[in-house]
Amino acid sequence: MQLDHSRIPSHIAIIMDGNGRWAKARGMNRSMGHQQGVVAVREITTACSNLGVKFLTLYTFSTENWNRPADEVAALMSLILTSLEEELFMNNNVRLRIIGDLSRVPEVVRKSILGLQQRTSVNTGMTMVIALSYSSRWEITEAMKQIASEVKNGTLQPNDINEQTISAHLATNFMPDPDLLIRTGGEVRLSNYLLWQCAYTEFYFCDTFWPDFHEADLCHAIAWYQNRERRFGKTSEQVTNIDNTQTDE
Repeated sequence: MQLDHSRIPSHIAIIMDGNGRWAKARGMNRSMGHQQGVVAVREITTACSNLGVKFLTLYTFSTENWNRPADEVAALMSLILTSLEEELFMNNNVRLRIIGDLSRVPEVVRKSILGLQQRTSVNTGMTMVIALSYSSRWEITEAMKQIASEVKNGTLQPNDINEQTISAHLATNFMPDPDLLIRTGGEVRLSNYLLWQCAYTEFYFCDTFWPDFHEADLCHAIAWYQNRERRFGKTSEQVTNIDNTQTDE
């Protein structure tokens, strides 16, 4: 598929849905679906890095996922521990960043992923962001607590609080908002994921289960994105005039 490499999304966020249903359809245990999902993560990470994507954010485990059966949660934590292979990051010059409430993550997993985050910080290519024990409402609540504390301490005035203030207190303050959000598995909702950040994100939903989502599927999603007109509240004429001005410059 032919892509315009000058218009690759800077930030792609993905909700990797359908692992359990993929396994169930094949008469397998749900954990097998999650294991196969890791294979897809490796393929898509490499593809995004090669395409020039700057940030790839993966919804790996939500705060709501803690309510799943204990054996499945334990299997997922174990899989996270073993699946983040340093080779994947080093071979692709990828940095790792973690966002989420890590206080709930088992210590052995937390230490491992934070160690990998530190070791890959020297890389200069794409940043892969793992949303682990994450939910947008948790993130916004934590940001509000921080802002309230600063107001109470007198280091921030209420009238000085604006959108930039809130964004700066979010866990994602080190990266731009997503240009494109992909959700696999046929569901059409955000599931408490990057709610503040996705105000003007383009949403791409597909029925493909995550383990079956390959590089060709990623390219199809990006091609769809490149055919979208991103107006950010403006009219088509205004966007066209801005594009023409930038071209003339």
